[in-house]
Amino acid sequence: MDHPFASYRSLFPHLAAGKLWLNHAAISPLNSRTKAAVDAYLLNRSEGTIDDFPQIVGISNDAKQNLGRLLNAPPQRIAFVNNTSDGLNIIANGLDWKSGDRILLNDMEFPANVVPFLNLRRLGVEIDIIPSANGEITVEQIAAAITPRTRLLSLSFVQFLSGFKADLPAVGRLCRERGVIFCVDAIQGLGNAPLDVMDARIDFLSCGAHKWMLSMMGLGFIYLTEELQSRLTQQFAGWTSNKDYFSRLLEYRIDFDDSARRYENGAQNNAGIVAIGASAALLNEAGIPAVHRHLLALTDEVIAFADEKGWALLTPREHSKRSGIVTLAVPGAEKVFEGLNKRNIIVSLREGRIRIAPHFYNSAGDIRTACSAIAELVP
Repeated sequence: MDHPFASYRSLFPHLAAGKLWLNHAAISPLNSRTKAAVDAYLLNRSEGTIDDFPQIVGISNDAKQNLGRLLNAPPQRIAFVNNTSDGLNIIANGLDWKSGDRILLNDMEFPANVVPFLNLRRLGVEIDIIPSANGEITVEQIAAAITPRTRLLSLSFVQFLSGFKADLPAVGRLCRERGVIFCVDAIQGLGNAPLDVMDARIDFLSCGAHKWMLSMMGLGFIYLTEELQSRLTQQFAGWTSNKDYFSRLLEYRIDFDDSARRYENGAQNNAGIVAIGASAALLNEAGIPAVHRHLLALTDEVIAFADEKGWALLTPREHSKRSGIVTLAVPGAEKVFEGLNKRNIIVSLREGRIRIAPHFYNSAGDIRTACSAIAELVP
């Protein structure tokens, strides 16, 4: 197959160093554009202007513009947080919960999208867990699980283990019809599959930067609608949460900004913001629809390989239900994983299975190399 992103491979120096990285569902290597942007920022902090406040305000705004393009969201509806769970805690602790209110989750979620809500049990909130079927959660299952007391559904765009990609627009329509707040953990989907928060009627979204977004750990971002923001009680605040925070410094006040910036409570991970701005610009340049098509073609090859060997898949076959993750039940998975590491072929071992997660710069040749190695290592 032709490689539509062959020219981008030079941006990923680990390839020239002999490392084959198929582990983007865990963490991504930094590309040279993002690294150069961070290096320039750190050089300025070290021996340039040093006080970089004016520059970082502009960089932050530009990064939100690029993230807004990925989400089809106004940049003023985006705020930076520390990570996915940090973002989810804003909605979990911001709603006015009553004893007996219910939250809907499922049994495939990564703990980041579960623990912030389990913590609400102390307030009498009930957590309902939808059992998955064949690694999937359907709209029909969600509809059947909603009760009159269900206030919120939190769902991953793409599941970390099975790679199942939810039909967000259909789920969003259901939630809107039933009066349920729709919250999305986007970390395994944003950057590899198209996501339109308007079309999907998403009320709240949280996403970390270090996986498919090709950026750094210790930074994430949230999106929330203006309507939902008006319903949240802000549990944490800092001086930069206010409007015009650099004026009237000795006039102590609570005057939260109208934008989502109100959730940015003070000094931030500026190097991380620089990085995610550069990486989001790169992904926009590549074009997420084209990235998604390429990843489906690559994962088709993994699935064909598994079929040839007779190995079970945890990942759905339909293109509409997956993106960049394929998880295989490979005999002797732990030893296969160790052998791949020794060959500098990096995948994940999750729940006793091999998870393969290429990104847009990876090629069909990369996939064939990994598959051949797995075949050689299986006992």
